[in-house]
Amino acid sequence: MSEILQSWHMLGLTIGICTFLVIGLFHPVVVKCEYYFGTRCWWWFLLLGALAVIASIIVSDIFWSALLGVVGFSSFWTIKEIFEQEERVKKGWFPRNPRRTYPWD
Repeated sequence: MSEILQSWHMLGLTIGICTFLVIGLFHPVVVKCEYYFGTRCWWWFLLLGALAVIASIIVSDIFWSALLGVVGFSSFWTIKEIFEQEERVKKGWFPRNPRRTYPWD
């Protein structure tokens, strides 16, 4: 994959577009995970991030290695965002799940 993109001088642009899409994908994931599971799901993102970073080190293709690195560190950032999302829900900026109990109630 990298050879084709490099020959067309599109590798950096493609990695940038994929990074944008990964970050954009993680935003609704944060909102939905906090809504249904609260902050209990933070360890899922820790596991996903660790696996993606390890895979990034193992994979030799620069495109896939970079993309796995982006997914890994976006997962780590999502841990922080899950806890901040709980604060946003507390402030009333996002809806609360009526079937879940909240620690601040």
